[in-house]
Amino acid sequence: MSSEGPRPSGLKNPQAAVRGLGAGTLALETVVLLLMVAPLKMIAGDRGGPAIIMVLVLVVLAVVLAGSMRRNWAWAGGAVLQVLLLLGGFLHWTLAAVGVIFGLTWAYVLHVRRTILG
Repeated sequence: MSSEGPRPSGLKNPQAAVRGLGAGTLALETVVLLLMVAPLKMIAGDRGGPAIIMVLVLVVLAVVLAGSMRRNWAWAGGAVLQVLLLLGGFLHWTLAAVGVIFGLTWAYVLHVRRTILG
């Protein structure tokens, strides 16, 4: 008999599961952002420099956040990352398109976190 009480999610370690979901989502976003660099260079041409720099800055930010999922501020930082990606649409429309996709994904991750952790 456990003195903790029942876990509503049924997971052995719900905090670790949620951290893994957040870190995995940010890792996937990192890969997608890195894969954007070459096509962005081709599509945007000479005007793509600022957009590519922004993508690389966002890659570094996503990696730092993925490694910081134990901290509460990292979850808010993930939301800020999505907003920055959306704002990158002013540099090139593809950044906004990816920002919408990962913004919705991050909203779902936060919903799952809220559901599991209460």
